[in-house]
Amino acid sequence: MIATSEVRRGGPRAVARAAVGLLLGAATAGAELVLLAVAALLMAYSMAFSRGRRKVPAAVADGAELLAELELWRLRAFLGEGRAVRYGPLKALAYLVLRVPVGLLGGVILLLVAYGAAVAVRLAVGWWITGDHLDGIPPSWWIVLYTAVAGVVLLFLAVQGLVGVAVMERSVARRCLGPSPLEEYERRIAQLSVTRAQVVDAVDDERRRIERDLHDGVQQRLVALGMLIGRARRAGDGERASELLRQAHEESQRALADLREVTWRVYPAALDGEGLRAALETVAERSALPVEIDYDVPDRVPHAVETAAYFVVCEAVTNAAKHSGAASVRVAVLRRHRAGSATMIGVRIRDDGNGGADPAGGGLAGLARRVAALDGTFSVDSPRGGPTVITAELPCG
Repeated sequence: MIATSEVRRGGPRAVARAAVGLLLGAATAGAELVLLAVAALLMAYSMAFSRGRRKVPAAVADGAELLAELELWRLRAFLGEGRAVRYGPLKALAYLVLRVPVGLLGGVILLLVAYGAAVAVRLAVGWWITGDHLDGIPPSWWIVLYTAVAGVVLLFLAVQGLVGVAVMERSVARRCLGPSPLEEYERRIAQLSVTRAQVVDAVDDERRRIERDLHDGVQQRLVALGMLIGRARRAGDGERASELLRQAHEESQRALADLREVTWRVYPAALDGEGLRAALETVAERSALPVEIDYDVPDRVPHAVETAAYFVVCEAVTNAAKHSGAASVRVAVLRRHRAGSATMIGVRIRDDGNGGADPAGGGLAGLARRVAALDGTFSVDSPRGGPTVITAELPCG
């Protein structure tokens, strides 16, 4: 939507781009008006001689779809509308019928703006440059002030009218060419079903990873510890028994460290107590690579969002240290605001390694499922030669 906040963010370039888009929309509205007039005649003829069959003539259908596609390109290029749509000939015709008056309205407002600008220039030149005054008398200051104020007010009203036209352009496209509410509900239900299955898969993968860590790490050390203690009990020499007990003590310390590592990877206690920032600082401290963290989230976010963001960063940093050959990792966690006042947490991890990360790999695929369960987005960009950039956006509402 070309709202005031978007114009402020985009600046003069965004305003100029929107004006060009509306000017093109006025031009295409004329072509669409001709098409609709021809379509009305062809469809009337088709209905009169179709003998009960009701269908859009091929020429009308092709023309409507071509112009609808042109309008969608214009909306994407100049008005920032990038939503995917699906439509047929009837939807395309309905869209053109509704958008023609909107496009012509935008053209009329642009003509009024151009006319007002020409009048303002002519008055300025006549008053202050050529001296071509009415009846040879220079205008008084209050006439100049009155004219300037009236011009500014009219310009403001014209700009607001153009903003309204841009909003209507996008709204008509969404309503006519976008999916119906029923199709949206069906898509949402299908997405939730897939997400639920993915969550179950992610939980199973996490359980297998924990079992593997316990079996290959802690369990092996406990077996070695038991063997050392048994050898110490059977040793007849006190000095030999003391040495075996010393080794057993060291092995117990290593087993305890492995157990702490497993429990920390399962869920860090700092995430509940001190929050996401403290947990990420722990990840940086424990990493074998230098990790730089840029954290800009003023308030605590929902617990599920913090958990997902933490595991995205933790897995990405671990993969960079193990497989990428990177020298450093940069992590950014930022709060973002989207259209409709939606608040998002953006997570971005970039390493300077060799790239080639497989998004379908077990760890990254599990992260994608975890993020999808929260209606977030997850992407991996890892070309050969690097760098690898992993991004996730998590909604907070």
